[in-house]
Amino acid sequence: MSSQYGKKLKISIFGQSHSPAIGVNIDGLPAGIALNMDALHAFLARRAPGQSELATERKEDDTPEILSGLVNGVTCGAPLTAIIRNKDTRSADYHELCDIPRPSHADYSAHVKYGGNQDVAGGGHFSGRLTAPLCVAGGICLQILHTLGIEIGAHILRIGGAEDSTFDPVRVSVADFTAIQSNPLPVMRRSAGDAMRTAILAAKEKGDSVGGVIECAAIGLPSGLGDPIFDGIENRIASIVFGIPAVKGIEFGNGFAAAERTGSQNNDSFYMEADTVKTRTNNSGGILGGITNGMPVLFRAAFKPTPSIALEQKSISLSRREDTVLQIKGRHDPCIVPRAVPCVEAAAAIALYDTYLDNIMLNK
Repeated sequence: MSSQYGKKLKISIFGQSHSPAIGVNIDGLPAGIALNMDALHAFLARRAPGQSELATERKEDDTPEILSGLVNGVTCGAPLTAIIRNKDTRSADYHELCDIPRPSHADYSAHVKYGGNQDVAGGGHFSGRLTAPLCVAGGICLQILHTLGIEIGAHILRIGGAEDSTFDPVRVSVADFTAIQSNPLPVMRRSAGDAMRTAILAAKEKGDSVGGVIECAAIGLPSGLGDPIFDGIENRIASIVFGIPAVKGIEFGNGFAAAERTGSQNNDSFYMEADTVKTRTNNSGGILGGITNGMPVLFRAAFKPTPSIALEQKSISLSRREDTVLQIKGRHDPCIVPRAVPCVEAAAAIALYDTYLDNIMLNK
């Protein structure tokens, strides 16, 4: 099913943007893991709406209610189910979209697939609102990975013409992840964040939107995780990252830039540091043959501009079968990228912990 992910750690996301609640079921969590709910709430707050002029005005506190799988703050082996109640919805704003689909949104393709029975309010189950339960599962996985010495962090690399510094692909560290969180926007250089803020507000003032790129790194991973062909680390991460609405591209390591290089320029030379095998560069993004090589896993995800914009757009009337124009109502992000940073971290954490569990099972 399209709303499920994982091999050993199976997550299932449910609900719609304006349904009474959204949620996630996580099957496969080992028993005996103590969860820090305050840390989980803080992680979810990073993607919650209504916190600044750069985001939608919809206000949701995104507090998860744990229905099962946790006893006295410790996992008990049963599937963990959590819901987040939707409280600030305005479904009437979306009524026109039953007939006039938004350009570059899922309205039309969903209408065809579901015969007009899809939930259009807030985008239904195509909405970025569904990244909240993704972050519940990912926030839990981040805590577990931390106990294993594995850390994940992400930042905005690019919005509009504004660009941040890239992670050092060989030496990215926890200190980098911590420093990012000290800035108003999740960037490495505050000046880059200021330029991005200007770009977002300029688009918002025009009734438009902008997209961007998020860079993510995972450090502390042992070598040997993953599989060749269809179950490689790239495959697993890409599959769940593409589950984040608005993601249109992903690259690992040098990605597309590698196509412009020679082998001698792109190859990562091995060397020994004490008893550890390392590479002097990390153009491969920490992955060879779908398997981790012990270097930081590094990837970037491209996000398209939010399709729901205030500017008048050309569309069609499905009932009248004719061209028309659309003036979108409702509350929408002028740029989804700042709130998507924890979503990318969550997706990476789920993929990597699922792979870790799979690797542990194989070695038993």
